[in-house]
Amino acid sequence: MQLEIRPDPAEVGRARRWARSRLAGSGIEADEPLAETLILLVSELVTNAVVHTGRPAVLRLFVPDAATAPTAGERAVGEVAATVRLEVADASTRAPRPRCADGDDTNGRGLALVDGLADRWGWSAEGAGKRIWCEVDRCSSAATVATGCDAAPLVSPAVSSTVSPVVYGDLAYEAV
Repeated sequence: MQLEIRPDPAEVGRARRWARSRLAGSGIEADEPLAETLILLVSELVTNAVVHTGRPAVLRLFVPDAATAPTAGERAVGEVAATVRLEVADASTRAPRPRCADGDDTNGRGLALVDGLADRWGWSAEGAGKRIWCEVDRCSSAATVATGCDAAPLVSPAVSSTVSPVVYGDLAYEAV
């Protein structure tokens, strides 16, 4: 599934609404923590494309078929049941650059959020532009540890019924 994005900040809201409807159609309801995490990731990646490139982009969403994903009772301990992948392709050749925002800065935290919320993320050159992607495992029992700016540990909690904060430097945030 994909959505073409115009280089307009209003497109971020449209991308979130589009992603919510696609997720719901794939069996991931809006009130699930997974859905809210994915919507935040859509928001961050699309915002970066719109604000930092000033060019059109394409949002792609890959959701495993809900009918083939195992239920909680069918999963083995430690098994990753399915992965949802988001991609944003744009026509800018500029590489994404994680930044370290100071306490009162109003921007500069987007890629740190992506790093903290996604199980994996990265980017690659694509034609005359690039593709930034992230993946979230629908069922994961292992915590992910990554490194943020200034080598501060960035800890992403395992998906569970309790929500643990993600720590980035001296900031903490939760996906609820």
